[in-house]
Formats: sequence, C-alpha cells, structure tokens
Amino acid sequence: MNREFMVNSALLLGLVAIPLWAYVSDEPFTITLATRVAILALAGVGLNIALGLGGLVSLGHAAFFGIGGYAMGILASHAQSYTPLIESPFLLEGTKSMPLIWIAAIISSALMAMIIGALSLRTSGVYFIMITLAFGQMLYFFAISWPAYGGEDGLSIYVRNGFPGLNTLDPIQFFGISFTLLICALWLAARLAHSPFGLALNAARQSPQRVETVGLSPYQLRLVAFVISGAITGLAGALFADLNRFVSPSMFSWQTSGEIMVFVILGGVGRLFGPVAGAALFITLEHLLGGISEFWHIWLGLLLLLVVLFARGGIIGLLAGRGSAHD
Repeated sequence: MNREFMVNSALLLGLVAIPLWAYVSDEPFTITLATRVAILALAGVGLNIALGLGGLVSLGHAAFFGIGGYAMGILASHAQSYTPLIESPFLLEGTKSMPLIWIAAIISSALMAMIIGALSLRTSGVYFIMITLAFGQMLYFFAISWPAYGGEDGLSIYVRNGFPGLNTLDPIQFFGISFTLLICALWLAARLAHSPFGLALNAARQSPQRVETVGLSPYQLRLVAFVISGAITGLAGALFADLNRFVSPSMFSWQTSGEIMVFVILGGVGRLFGPVAGAALFITLEHLLGGISEFWHIWLGLLLLLVVLFARGGIIGLLAGRGSAHD
C-alpha cells in the first residue's frame, strides 16, 4: 500500500464523511457544496484523461460541459412545457428522466468532441490550445444568440429531474448520485491508464515518432482520448445544470474551461484523484474567502502559482511524494 493510495483513500472518505455529517446535523447547504465538489471533480476527471494521459492542453472543455448542461435543459424544458422537441411523424418529446438525459448528454458531448478533436488535433502546442478555445467561444456566442432557450438569460428548470427509486430533491440523495458517477469515472480513468490503450496514449505523448514506428497512429489515440474526455465532461455538465436547475451560456465560457483546468493542476496533472483534490480546494476557498471579498481569486491565483513552482505534482504529489500517476 503506497502513500498515494492512502492519500486518495483519505480524500474519498472525507468527501463521503462531510455530507453525511451535514445530513445528521441538518446542514443541507454543506451537502450541496460537497455535491458541487463531486460534479466539478467529475469534469476534471474528464479533462485529466486528455491532459494527464494524452498531454492535450485544452482550453475548450467548457464546450462539452455546456453541451451536457444544455442537453439537460432542453430535454427538461420540453418535458415541463409538454411541447415536443421535433414536430414530425416520429414525435420526439422531452424527458425528466436523469438516465435518459445523461445518455443524451454523453452522446452529444462525444459527437462534438469528435468534431472538435478531428480538426484541432491536426495541430499541436499553442495552436491546439487556441483552436479548442475558439470552439468553446463559438458555442458560447451561439448559446447567447439562441432565444428559443433563453439566450443570454439562460433557461430555468422548475423541478429537478428524477431518478428511479430516489428523491432527487433530497440533497443527500442527489449527492449520492453525483458521487457514484464520480467513482465510476475514476474507475474508468484508472482502467484506461493501465490498459494497452492508455499505455500507447502515454507513449504517444512522450514520443509520437516511436509510436508510429510500431504501427500505431498518435492522432487516432489522441482523438479517442479526446472523445472520452469530452463525454465525461458533458455528463458533469448535465449534473451541474440539474443541481442548479438552471443552464446558461456561462457554462460555455473560457472562464469555465480555465476553472476545470485549475482543478486538475491544483490536484496534480495525471494523478487519478488530482481533480477531486483540486475541486475540493477550489470550492473550499470559494466558500471561505468568497464571503470575505469578491476578489478571492487573488488568493487562488497565488496558491496556483505556488503549486506550479514548488509542487509540480499538485496537492496529491505533495502529500504522496514522487510516484506514478493513476496509482
């Protein structure tokens, strides 16, 4: 049992213990904070697959986060207004079912990731960063100019979507859903990292020429990783919109992409539980310092600077010491 496994286990137990304590103490707001950590960590896990395994520095992952959010908003809004999505002989209606919404969010985000990845992965370095940023901003301005679903005012959902057998309006039960999906994503990320695909992707990140010599395509490896990454981030977007019962163009903004990347960098790029640690620290700082000053991001920026300069493995690397990622 290595140190990183112990740190990861402690982090996971803490993420479970805090909302359970809040439930016993009748502190629903604290449960909501823990739910935000789980959902944003899920988005970070998605980005970490592209960034940590594939070395793809994407500033456009808000595109997938927003698509997941709007998939939820559009389906739920049509269900609550009893209007069909498409007027046709094959009547397509909205839905308030979380599993169906998650499927729609994952598929739509994966398709968009395939399109964006197919184009942007033909470049590298700063060009890749700028193209992914451009796609995110394109979707941001498209959402602003889409009056059918609220435009820049966003779209409100009156009642949270449902999950069979659960009361999703109960904060602790919605946390349980979000936490379970986070665990599933972490399990998938760990399996990917140690699979032949993950090893080949890691090799493509370090030496693309050597990967090509054994008959593998670095482009295809990165594209598959980018699609998986976008799908997981889209699922997080659907959960985030459901948590707030509101979706807006801000989910597509470059600030959202930056925040997701901050989670990964703070926790540790390539570390399995890095996004969890980063999201937990971000939400904690926002809660504790946000009430003191609206300029609390100054302290976040200082902390990020210290991590980049003196803790290259992020919080997980600092606590666990040197070791392989995804242990």
